[in-house]
Amino acid sequence: MSDSPLAQTVAALQPRARTELAELVAFKSVADPAQFPKSECEAAANWIVDTLRADGFQDVALLDTPDGTQSVYGILPGPADAPTVLLYAHYDVQPPLDEAAWDSPPFELTERDGRWYGRGAADCKGGLIMHLTALRALKEHGGIPVNVKVIVEGSEEQGTGGLERYAEAHPELLTADAIVIGDTGNFRAGLPTVTATLRGMTLLRVQVDTLAGNLHSGQFGGAAPDALAALIRILDSLRAEDGSTTVTGLAADATWDGLQYPEDDFRQDAKVLDGVGLLGTGTVADRIWARPAVTVLGIDCPPVVGATPSVQAGARALVSLRVPPGTDAAEATKLLTAHLESAAPWGARVAVEQVGQGQAFRADTSSPAYTSMAAALRDAYAGEEMQTSGMGGSIPLCNTLARLYPDAEILLIGLSEPEARIHAVNESVCPRELERMSLATANFLRSYGS
Repeated sequence: MSDSPLAQTVAALQPRARTELAELVAFKSVADPAQFPKSECEAAANWIVDTLRADGFQDVALLDTPDGTQSVYGILPGPADAPTVLLYAHYDVQPPLDEAAWDSPPFELTERDGRWYGRGAADCKGGLIMHLTALRALKEHGGIPVNVKVIVEGSEEQGTGGLERYAEAHPELLTADAIVIGDTGNFRAGLPTVTATLRGMTLLRVQVDTLAGNLHSGQFGGAAPDALAALIRILDSLRAEDGSTTVTGLAADATWDGLQYPEDDFRQDAKVLDGVGLLGTGTVADRIWARPAVTVLGIDCPPVVGATPSVQAGARALVSLRVPPGTDAAEATKLLTAHLESAAPWGARVAVEQVGQGQAFRADTSSPAYTSMAAALRDAYAGEEMQTSGMGGSIPLCNTLARLYPDAEILLIGLSEPEARIHAVNESVCPRELERMSLATANFLRSYGS
């Protein structure tokens, strides 16, 4: 890492970064009132409002978005003739899953083995702290050379599109020359990486019904159509024998030409158990960055404990489909819906409801902003050259911003390297990555402003 005065200031700001990240992680800001009180998200949003105002931001506002959540907005003016950079993060988080499986409380930032553990530490509350640390460091070294807008979303993880719809209704709000999305991460810790592509996604809830009510499995089993068994058959049809995604009509043979992901490294990063094979064919990069991938996120059916000997009358599942750039998410939704309906056995009744959707994204890595970011990362990572990778996840807002502001340069960086285990139990952030990426962001803003 550089030993410049700016780097030294970023390092000196790390205790503050940790304190604030701990405060932000403490909010159980899952944007689903069925799981956590809405007040948790509101409290997190108000914490961000207070922090931006204390840091000198102007026009700080809570934006009530159409999905019932709130995003936080603010402006930090720079020189009048300077370009404008929009910095993005989100404060909502994934649910903690099984809290008992965490090695420390999920909403209590805990240091262990050189990492900071807590839900949202990397995805993406740490991204906001990264932005703030960069701005604070620049203030101590001649000021901020660009006009800065900050937008912190409140429902990114739910995919309900609140901020996208708000931006479409208020297109002047987020106009910028460059947009830095702080919600991806390095290919691995210590290897500076920008994300060139994001898969889009569609999220569907499928309900299967076969009977007016549950029946005794001894009296009726063997002839009565079992809704849970029908659902299992439908879900199984979404994968080929080798585990490849097989949605009728959806292409699944694209290849990835950039940075590759060695299979042994992937197995280690994904913590694949010994003897268990990977899904699909082609390179790992093909499978996770260039091809569609279906995942069954949850099933509503009786739990094992307390189950009765019954033929189930109804069952439902939540199905996610990630789609690569070049595939329209709306068309993929139609294909997946048709597949689910047509795969139903025994005449079972199938109802499909769309829960969320977002388009895939491809960045223009030849733009001047990427040249500035390459130099910024090289300095922050002691001479390591910037790499370009894909990302299997989705950030639906990216396409909305690209459509609204076609001249804006969009860069994707962040803290979610493989060890961060985002969306899983024991999510964490590497404090060294937070420090280096904060410096890289500061370097970029300084370079871009000049």
